[in-house]
Amino acid sequence: MSPKGTAANQVDIEGRRLRLSNLDKVLYPEAGFTKAAVVDYYARIGAVMVPHLADRAVTLVRWPDGVDHQSFFEKRCPSHAPSWLRSADVSGDLTQCVLDDLPSVVWAANMAALELHTPQARVSRLDRPDSMVFDLDPGPGATVLDCCRVGLDLRGVLAELGLESVVKTSGSKGLHMAVPLHTDVTDDDTKDFARALGQVLAKREPDRVTVIMKKEERPGKVFVDWSQNDEHKTTVCAYSLRGRSRPLVSTPVAWDEVSDALDAKDPDALTFEASDALERVEQHGDLYAPNLELEQELPALGPQRSGRP
Repeated sequence: MSPKGTAANQVDIEGRRLRLSNLDKVLYPEAGFTKAAVVDYYARIGAVMVPHLADRAVTLVRWPDGVDHQSFFEKRCPSHAPSWLRSADVSGDLTQCVLDDLPSVVWAANMAALELHTPQARVSRLDRPDSMVFDLDPGPGATVLDCCRVGLDLRGVLAELGLESVVKTSGSKGLHMAVPLHTDVTDDDTKDFARALGQVLAKREPDRVTVIMKKEERPGKVFVDWSQNDEHKTTVCAYSLRGRSRPLVSTPVAWDEVSDALDAKDPDALTFEASDALERVEQHGDLYAPNLELEQELPALGPQRSGRP
């Protein structure tokens, strides 16, 4: 699907009729990237993205007037959503959209929801996250290359514990790592485990790594954000666009690419726009696919291993 036109278009996607509007509006002025291009990207990436969205309560981050203007988070599924679009009650009176199929994703794109954020748990089992995540966030003076170094170190620690991990760019400044689990764990389990591993790295290299959220602790360091495992937190979904000056994408990468970027001291090697993400999927498939189904058990962490007293 490659939507083009003027004020409004009617399109059929997998048996669902959608009205697309304002397709000529430029949402990324620096790149001349229009709403039509946003919708087209999500329509084309949907085959690999939908499995990462499916059965999860999505938070939409919308830029109706483009990235140079105000954005807003929309957790509550709007009343004007199509009747066929799935929603789920997640807490109290909060009902969120669930983007289980391509028409739902294209609907969100037409809402100028450039970013799609998801929790680690599915709505079918809100008390059981199916992965553990680490948000590697560079503080002032640090770069994505510092995140690469920390990510590779963290991957090594996980490997020592018998755990495989996958990695993607944040589409912003850092990296996101995920440890697929799909076993019987709670968000407290994953949060405590992630914090303990972050403490291991911070103890090894206190000048490079921190697990402390206070901003004054973060200049020149990589913040290993273990709190992303909290049941109320979300992380930008794999293949989501970001609301940056250009249409950057949170893009899955191979660990060899992380290592190569670090060796070459080339941060741009881990910067991908929408067209790059589409080409990469054609070449490599979904590098984040293990996060969907790989089953792994979290081992017990003893006091010495975790760095706790």
